[in-house]
Amino acid sequence: MYRRAYALLVGCAVVMGGLAVVTAISLDKKLADPEGFLGPAWVRLPLLLLGAFLADVLPRTLWYSRGNPSMWKDIVRQRVRTHWTRERLTLVVMGLVCFYITYVSYRNLKSFLPFVMGDKKYDYELHLIDKAIFLGNEPGRVMQDLLGTGVSAHFLSYIYLWFLPLVPIALTAWLIWSRNISYGYWFVTSQCIAWSLGTLSYYMLPTLGPGFFVAWVYEPVVDAGTPTSALMDSLSNARARVMIEGVEGAVQSTAGFASLHTAITLLVALMVQYTINSRIVHWVFWLNFAVTIVATLYFGWHYVADDVAGILIALLAFYLGGRASGQVFERHGLASHPTTTTSAVPVDATKG
Repeated sequence: MYRRAYALLVGCAVVMGGLAVVTAISLDKKLADPEGFLGPAWVRLPLLLLGAFLADVLPRTLWYSRGNPSMWKDIVRQRVRTHWTRERLTLVVMGLVCFYITYVSYRNLKSFLPFVMGDKKYDYELHLIDKAIFLGNEPGRVMQDLLGTGVSAHFLSYIYLWFLPLVPIALTAWLIWSRNISYGYWFVTSQCIAWSLGTLSYYMLPTLGPGFFVAWVYEPVVDAGTPTSALMDSLSNARARVMIEGVEGAVQSTAGFASLHTAITLLVALMVQYTINSRIVHWVFWLNFAVTIVATLYFGWHYVADDVAGILIALLAFYLGGRASGQVFERHGLASHPTTTTSAVPVDATKG
């Protein structure tokens, strides 16, 4: 039923993994495991799979048992029998493994970017486009004058950094709790496509971003001492460690075009719109997407063109992932094929 989704998931993982390995060999560098706090990949992947299972079973068991240990075994058995079917296990295992390979390859290919592309950058051209759009003004300075550099700087900072936990939380939610199995395949396939296209965009149009290219424009928000300012400093230091000091195992993550913050937050908003029956949740994630775009310009993470490219990546990934997972995009909306996977006990996150 999901052969096209399987093909895209495995295809993204194989292509991204292969490119990362070939690039590392050609540059005589080692592949880094950026999120290595859980140990090497052969340890982390089983831990991620176990964590996904426990994230579903433990809270549910404690809630329905009301803390009565004698009920735990029966509740766990019922959940495994009704929810953790072969179809669900295939989705979770394949989804996590393929996404993990794609994402780690993305981080490495992004880190290799300056060594492959050298000094070739397009910051000057994209900066000129930004100034033309803003009638000769610096977009960052316009945003700062409009919104201020006090409370708004800290608010936008936390919205921007919310992206970091959003990715694993959203992935887990759709893989485990989508009652319609096809929605899980839709989300994870779209994610892998988006990160792959984002990597391609870095090599098509390498940039540092306005926060590095015209750093003086963003001094007011740097002086505000927000967590985002600290993150930009850490990226600058990481870039220096990798490019100047040649530190093995470190990764540099400075690349502007396209904005994957924009792409992924839009992709999540689209998935929420089409798979969750709650107007409040719809508004929350659409506002998150809109504020994220403002934050990219406000802090100098991206040019306007970066955000536009991120939107295009999200739309393409959303559509391709939908078609691969069996969604039918009709003239008056979208129709999804049904799933046989339901549960007698849970209150699921997404509609079926």
